[in-house]
Amino acid sequence: MAADPRTRMRFPEPPALDDHAMEDLRFIRETMERSASFTAIPGWGGVMIGATALAAAFVASRQPVTRDWLVTWFVEGLVALAIAGWATHRKARAVSIPLFSGPGKKFAIGLAPPLLAGALLTVVLYRGGFFSILPAMWLLLYGAGVVTGGAFSVKIVPVMGMCFMLVGAVALFGPAAWGNAFMAAGFGGLHVLFGIVIARRYGG
Repeated sequence: MAADPRTRMRFPEPPALDDHAMEDLRFIRETMERSASFTAIPGWGGVMIGATALAAAFVASRQPVTRDWLVTWFVEGLVALAIAGWATHRKARAVSIPLFSGPGKKFAIGLAPPLLAGALLTVVLYRGGFFSILPAMWLLLYGAGVVTGGAFSVKIVPVMGMCFMLVGAVALFGPAAWGNAFMAAGFGGLHVLFGIVIARRYGG
């Protein structure tokens, strides 16, 4: 006897192969973004930042009042930020890495909070007259940001951040008169040194 068609088991239609393929590709892409390193850190851009920082240190050392010294380094910060943005965008395009997704976004999120904290503390310390602490604080917080952001980049980046923190720690307990020299050694010397290493090992 033939089975009643109404009693036959009905199975759901399998999803189209294209849907499966797209889902798999999406999963693979997201996994790679989570596990990949942000390799668009600009080595030659870091060298340029270091060079401008050395020039700023020279100019700042010749300023007669603390306000002018602070303005000199504030202008250098803006110049360095512009160079970093341009060089990072240029390298990211060259190696086809998205800047604000995956590791790039995590790098920025790790770097930004210490820099924001440094900006706010600068205002407070300047108003309170604690000028001698500024170089150590800037070096320590910048180094902390590079360490936390660098956790999503190549291994040498967190090492650079720790070196900045080391210079900042020495500046914190060193003579106040050496503050500008510590700034030159950190923002100038370390950027040039690590920039050259990054450029040679990681493609510019």
